[in-house]
Amino acid sequence: MSRSAADRQTRFTVLVALAANLVIAAAKTTGGLISGSPALLSEAAHSVADSLNEIFLLAALRRSRRPADARHPFGYGKERYFWALLAAVGIFVMGGCFSFYQGLHALRRDDDESPSGYTAGLIVLGVALIAESTSLARALHQARGKKGAAIDPALRTVIAEDSTAVLGVSLAIAGMSLHLATGSVVWEAAASLGIGLLLVYVAFRLGRNARDLLIGESVDPELQRELVGFLMRQKEIDNVAELLTMRMGMHSVLVAARIDLAPGIDSERVEEVSMRIRHAMCEQWPQADQVFLDITNAPPRIGL
Repeated sequence: MSRSAADRQTRFTVLVALAANLVIAAAKTTGGLISGSPALLSEAAHSVADSLNEIFLLAALRRSRRPADARHPFGYGKERYFWALLAAVGIFVMGGCFSFYQGLHALRRDDDESPSGYTAGLIVLGVALIAESTSLARALHQARGKKGAAIDPALRTVIAEDSTAVLGVSLAIAGMSLHLATGSVVWEAAASLGIGLLLVYVAFRLGRNARDLLIGESVDPELQRELVGFLMRQKEIDNVAELLTMRMGMHSVLVAARIDLAPGIDSERVEEVSMRIRHAMCEQWPQADQVFLDITNAPPRIGL
């Protein structure tokens, strides 16, 4: 699949998630204010955070496609990782912290909520569960067959958000139902705290992944072995002393190799051989668009 086609698919997936979360956030907020349910209000904050995060992800998809320039010679691919990090912070601050607040606040109050309001709230959560599950199914379908770093950070974030949303809605339904059945608000407080813990954990995992990619993460070991094998199969290369790689974006990988040339290669052919190897590597792995070869034992050019 081409880069533009993959980006269009991811953009559509993010737009589906954004549309679902905007509608769900409005419904949850309305239901939460009517019923006074802390679990439902926690889920409303969760959906608002997810909606803002999807806006971050749309910005990431647009900005990361900008071409390289003099100031950023390796392009803007890492924009995706930066905005994914902001999305993780948004989940933690807006979703996790507010859910903790709602849970602790519920434990300190002793008022009675309207059963009719709770019935409406449960209906809202049921509809939200269907919508979140639909969005999650769309994201999982796009990610099918991919693994690890091959999954777009924006798509990875949508999957994490939707998975958390399905679990969060389930916790909220259980908490509200047990509150109605027992009359004890402790169940809803526990549900809110559980939603908060879930969001903090997801934010931590997403943030850690984005941090690793921003710092500079190598390609997976399997691809590294393939690159080394490719270099070793070149008749002009006697040995690969070192191979360094770094992901510069979803569709860009930097490859730096320190190689020993086979004995007897004329110094005037070194540049020709180097260009041929780089071109062949880029043809086989289009994502390897930044290839640098360090010839460690190349004989000096005459006259230098």
